[in-house]
Amino acid sequence: MRGIRMLHLIDIIFTMVVAIVGASGAVGQELLHVLEQRHFPVSELRLFGSQRSAGNTYNFCGKTYTVQLLQHDDAFRGVDVAFVSAGAGVSREYAQTITRYGAVMIDNSSAFRMEEDVPLVVPEVNAKDALVRPRNIIANPNCTTIQMVVALQAIEQITHIRRVHVATYQAASGAGAQAMAELENQYRSIVNGGEIKVEKFPYQLAYNVIPHVDIFTDNGYTKEEMKMYNETRKIMHSDVKVSATCVRVPSLRAHSESVWIETSEPISAAQAKEAFANADGCVLMDEPEEKKYPMPLYLSGKDEVYIGRVRQDLTDECGLSFWCVSDQIRKGAALNAVQIAEYLIKAEKNK
Repeated sequence: MRGIRMLHLIDIIFTMVVAIVGASGAVGQELLHVLEQRHFPVSELRLFGSQRSAGNTYNFCGKTYTVQLLQHDDAFRGVDVAFVSAGAGVSREYAQTITRYGAVMIDNSSAFRMEEDVPLVVPEVNAKDALVRPRNIIANPNCTTIQMVVALQAIEQITHIRRVHVATYQAASGAGAQAMAELENQYRSIVNGGEIKVEKFPYQLAYNVIPHVDIFTDNGYTKEEMKMYNETRKIMHSDVKVSATCVRVPSLRAHSESVWIETSEPISAAQAKEAFANADGCVLMDEPEEKKYPMPLYLSGKDEVYIGRVRQDLTDECGLSFWCVSDQIRKGAALNAVQIAEYLIKAEKNK
């Protein structure tokens, strides 16, 4: 990996010049938290944003940093890794500017996910794919896909998964910081008898569920639902078929999913629970007699994918059902991106 610097102290320590594009957004802010909490080896930090966010200041590891205006210039010279979370249009426009001097671009948008020469990576599933990146771009998958494939990988290690039916229960935060504020303001307006404003969603989300995330495609599925189909197959290198229904619900943060899978060979609920309990990135929370199961209210800010309600399907001996919850700003975006960068550092050290 180009540009990794080595400081000789007691041991060789890798340090990196890190850039964040979209630093003022919900994911950009979470990236700052994750990098600091995980003691990522940042030797220099550069923050970038739009005209609206340029000039904003943020604290990181005891220092104050100012957001620079993102431009087609040489500001990415010397950058080792750039975390980009400013939308697909920005990613496409600035990809060459960001990678021109050798920076690895870890992109959180949908811009490059399905392009053959761009790896789509969830470290618990296909970390090694990140090592082959002809354009020096690595794509971060969609948040709903990330948490699902982390769970699916545990079962795939036992027996091949043929098909998946999934219904998502997606929090307001999946649409960004402004969407979270809109939901909070709607509840506030309802309580106070004020005007209810609807801008980020097609309908009022407070006291409602909306079976519509992203735009509809010609086959009747939304783009969000088709992402789950296509991205799962690419990440898992699998012929698995995924049928999704994505629903926006009035929770603030962390997505939930109700997942049904059909496997090649029957496995018991007990086998599945053991697999989930031992899998990277998973936490089994399944004690129905104690009413213990994953819920977004209590799992916001957590790193892992929490899994519960594991049971065999009553209509198919190869069927299995489970429920999973994960913080989609964290594992579904910022944390997954940082884990990719951590894997690249580890791979470089092991050369």
